[in-house]
Amino acid sequence: MPYRRVGRSGLKLPAISLGLWHNFGDAKPFADQRAILRRAFDLGITHFDLANNYGPPPGEAERNFGRVYAADFRAHRHEIVVSTKAGYQMWPGPYGEWGSRKSLLNSLDESLERTGLDHVDIFYSHRPDPDTPFEETMGALDTAVRQGKALYAGISNYSPEQTREAARILGELGTPLLIHQPSYSMVNRWVEDGLLDALDEVGAGSIAFSPLAQGLLTSRYLNGIPEGSRAAGDSPFLTAEGVEKALGTVRALNAIAERRGQTLAQLALAWVLRGGRVTSALIGASSVAQLEDSAGAVRNLDFSDAELAEIESLLP
Repeated sequence: MPYRRVGRSGLKLPAISLGLWHNFGDAKPFADQRAILRRAFDLGITHFDLANNYGPPPGEAERNFGRVYAADFRAHRHEIVVSTKAGYQMWPGPYGEWGSRKSLLNSLDESLERTGLDHVDIFYSHRPDPDTPFEETMGALDTAVRQGKALYAGISNYSPEQTREAARILGELGTPLLIHQPSYSMVNRWVEDGLLDALDEVGAGSIAFSPLAQGLLTSRYLNGIPEGSRAAGDSPFLTAEGVEKALGTVRALNAIAERRGQTLAQLALAWVLRGGRVTSALIGASSVAQLEDSAGAVRNLDFSDAELAEIESLLP
């Protein structure tokens, strides 16, 4: 597993990180969750990404991670990076979401209690708050670092302009912006329209979530929409119509992957990591086999000019 420096910081993250968004709540057997986390660590995936509302239900992913941490990882605390976030709705009432100082710092305290950690390595503002001054939101991240409850500050889902402003404020407070977590994949390329440039300017790294486009960029949909899949359900993130529209592109990309000796998922992850501008690709996993397939992307991260041109001709 290669490790990449995060922006201009001293921290390095694995090229592949594991996110606990969908598969670490009450609906999944705990033994499966534990097996995935243990195997990830053995593969060199040392970064585990959480948020206060991950589950389902909200909070359960942090709680289940805490159970695995207590059983397996406590002795390895200095070998792992744990991140969490606050900003989306977590509890009822006016203080359970968005970016006020009260919401962020109260949420972090609850995250630490659920995980059993005395600090997280990265604490994120999960989304910009249109009604709270950036000075307050960034000030809360700075406070979390100064209190020793987080080592670094991050943001997620911020525009290029918002990223520059957040970095400016954090820099003046003395807590540099470490990292931005945006969505990015072969079929969702918004970060190329200014965000990656902004991160280069401010010296921050990036970790891409949904690099497999909710499973679209895997072998799961090559032959249509299987029963029980996300697209066959009521997911707002991946619809049957979206899969059908993209199927020709997905099959053409799979042919390129096969020529490279990769699965489609491995190709998609390697493409996100191409050129080194993205620090890490954040994957989900519902099984050890799925995890191992994604981690295998690092065996071939290089592209020829011809391959990149062919892929570019297929992508939106």
